[in-house]
Amino acid sequence: MSEMMIEATLETIYMVIGSTFFSVILGFIPAIILTLTADDGLKPHKLIYSVLDFFVNVLRSFPFIILMIIVIPITRAIAGKAIGTTAAIVPLTISAIPFVARIIESSLRSVDQGLIEAAKSFGASDFQIIIRVYLKEALPFILSGITLTMISLIGYSAMGGAIGAGGLGDVAIRKGYQGYNFSYLLVTSLILIIIVQIIQTIGNYLFKKLS
Repeated sequence: MSEMMIEATLETIYMVIGSTFFSVILGFIPAIILTLTADDGLKPHKLIYSVLDFFVNVLRSFPFIILMIIVIPITRAIAGKAIGTTAAIVPLTISAIPFVARIIESSLRSVDQGLIEAAKSFGASDFQIIIRVYLKEALPFILSGITLTMISLIGYSAMGGAIGAGGLGDVAIRKGYQGYNFSYLLVTSLILIIIVQIIQTIGNYLFKKLS
């Protein structure tokens, strides 16, 4: 049991870290566009903002289990297969991108407009304002949002075990639920709680350090 749990834990961590990495990178793109094209942005554009805002909201509305099934062709095209821990990173990333985009957008738009106006008065370009004002001021809140994303992805990865994603969710379903062994359900739940607590503690520390 111990070797199985260790392997499942490592698979869960692998899925969460991998999907967090890709979702943050890809989520930055729509977040920046939404921030720039908002009414109070540097380049207000109602049409672009409305279309992208709608698209992000639609993606956020899909339940993860349904999303995993819908994107199976994309998963197979990228990962070469539809099941397994590596394959699970694809739907996990897709599900997290709109969540990350919205968190980053909210963090960036919370930056004091006075700082942005001050940067403009000094002749700063839009790119300089994004890097030196928006991102610098919003970084603690962005990291806090990434922490929440990782915690959400832990839950998603566990649900992914229902359709062969591997990890702790797979053990809980196969050995615990289907095998009528409560000890597996208990142990997997405890490990997931511990992982969440570790991530939250690190996230809180970084937030305080950077604030």
